[in-house]
Amino acid sequence: MTRQMHLGLFILGTGSHIAGWRYPGALTTFADMPSIVEIGRIAERGKFDLIFMGDNLYADPQSHPSYTLRLEPLTMLSALAMTTTHVGLGATASTTYGDPFSVARAFASLDHISNGRAAWNAVTTANATSAANFGRNHPDHDERYAIAEEFVSVVRGLWDCWDDDALVADRSTGRYIDPAKVRALDHDGRYFTVRGPLNIGRSPQGHPVVLQAGGSAPGLQLAARTADVVFSVVQDFTEAQQQYADFKALLTTFGRDPATVIVLPGVMPVVGRTDAEAFDILRTLQSFVDGSNALAMLSDRLGTDMRGYDLDGPIPEIEVPDTYHSFARAMLGKARREHMTLRDLYDLTAAARGHWVLCGSADRIADTLEHWFRSGAADGFNIMPPYFPGGFDAFVDQVVPRLQQRGLFRTDYTGVTLRDHLGLARPA
Repeated sequence: MTRQMHLGLFILGTGSHIAGWRYPGALTTFADMPSIVEIGRIAERGKFDLIFMGDNLYADPQSHPSYTLRLEPLTMLSALAMTTTHVGLGATASTTYGDPFSVARAFASLDHISNGRAAWNAVTTANATSAANFGRNHPDHDERYAIAEEFVSVVRGLWDCWDDDALVADRSTGRYIDPAKVRALDHDGRYFTVRGPLNIGRSPQGHPVVLQAGGSAPGLQLAARTADVVFSVVQDFTEAQQQYADFKALLTTFGRDPATVIVLPGVMPVVGRTDAEAFDILRTLQSFVDGSNALAMLSDRLGTDMRGYDLDGPIPEIEVPDTYHSFARAMLGKARREHMTLRDLYDLTAAARGHWVLCGSADRIADTLEHWFRSGAADGFNIMPPYFPGGFDAFVDQVVPRLQQRGLFRTDYTGVTLRDHLGLARPA
């Protein structure tokens, strides 16, 4: 088959499960570089397309451990570029609390350092708590996305200020740069005024890959206009299939070929040698959950303080917030379809922070991923191991070979850059 599955790794050193670090043999920190290097080696052994590192801009001791204590993403991935050779390296940088020149320069640098493996996850930063760390007011939802639209355009413009052959370095003539091939951007917009050019030449990929994960209407518009890869939050097949079809149709309204934008739902696979063993692992993880942490995360995801509600009662009628829109919509939709109690939703949040949990044997997991891929629900998956390294080893050593045997996933890398892995053209 010509169409092949793409696999990203969502890296959280203590695992995607809120209590993953308590599992026997699991990593207990996301600030230990030798452990992160080992995770990179596992990802390349599994022939993954990319490693993706999300981020937040504040610390909350009651939140997920890897969001509270972590290395800065671009610094970490620049170091990881030195110990990997193929896997893509994606990091989050905020369009609300960053500036286009710095972001464009940093990701162009990572692309040069990694020989063409950089990716930028453009986020608007949903949580208003971040504002206090920057001395700013947090813009409302729609304004954040208006800022992001201009921000991404400026970044892409800065990446194009240099022609590929602008660097001459002719020793005989003394000519170093061809000035005709380096241009100012001279952007003067509603939110940003940026002259340019960058003080770094055009990067190996032309443009580092742009990632996006917005689930609201403005977020989907931004993704459809600008993204190369879109991360989605889903809870069941029918929902994922409809979202996939709707988004691919939206791409055509921007004149884009739907095949050139890759949709990767997030999934936390709990892999066992049998279904029973996998569910035993999940039960063990759930037994470690600290009630206050999971309830704090649930309140954060739903944009409402849930401490006053009966955990064993029905899901209260609350509006989808303008913060974590994708998570809240997917979680509340699943809860109401399945008549879940608030405790059920709390358990779901503790397990994977609102993402899809897929638990079972390697065959069951491979069957499910194949079904979603072949049936128009995904172009691949953003894999979120419950704990490291064992939870990731299990997926790479047991599930990936089954996908390869079915002709669904590469058996080796055939290109150099992340765009090569994803089958995306290099921007002219």
